[in-house]
Amino acid sequence: MLVVDDQELFRRGLIMLLSGDTDIEVVGEAADGITATDLAVKTAPDVILLDVRMPRRTGVEACRAIKEAVPSAKIIMLTVSDEEADLYESVKNGAAGYLLKDSSIEEVAQAIRVVNEGQSLISPSMAVKLIDEFKQMSKPERETGPALRLTERELEVLRLVAKGLNNREVAKELFISENTVKNHVRNILEKLQLHSRMEAVMYAMREKLLDLP
Repeated sequence: MLVVDDQELFRRGLIMLLSGDTDIEVVGEAADGITATDLAVKTAPDVILLDVRMPRRTGVEACRAIKEAVPSAKIIMLTVSDEEADLYESVKNGAAGYLLKDSSIEEVAQAIRVVNEGQSLISPSMAVKLIDEFKQMSKPERETGPALRLTERELEVLRLVAKGLNNREVAKELFISENTVKNHVRNILEKLQLHSRMEAVMYAMREKLLDLP
């Protein structure tokens, strides 16, 4: 994983603490958005911790550039407030979610694992904001070819993911196992040819598949 933050003490401290975790390997660090993008291309990390506020290239710009260059990278935005407009823009541009900078190291490590497994760190309130915005978007023209269809169960899973629920919460809601939920999410992404849960939700909103209130 990469750690990107312009505050050196914070960045080095985070790396030092994460290095004590046996299943997390830090492959690089950067202090600005341009260096972060270049490093992401070189190392192709699974997960990137990316500061929202950075010089030379903002977190939003870096997030967009990294997702274009390394679509498989899962980006967690680091922020001092979950109300920042930049944070919202980052999630719209492909970030898997966000972490507050005052989170404990245990919370950071757990977030890295969760995102690496394909889940999102999106609060219910942010999920509502995203859903509301995409409700207002005009439906784009469909590409030619057969329509991509999800099963009713896959739509149920997608509806709950869109509300900000994680795999465990979805499993509890639908009375199925967590592994079954993971399989459904994987099938949804494959059918829609997307890379993340959030991309699937955005696609579903554009195509009006969710029929949320």
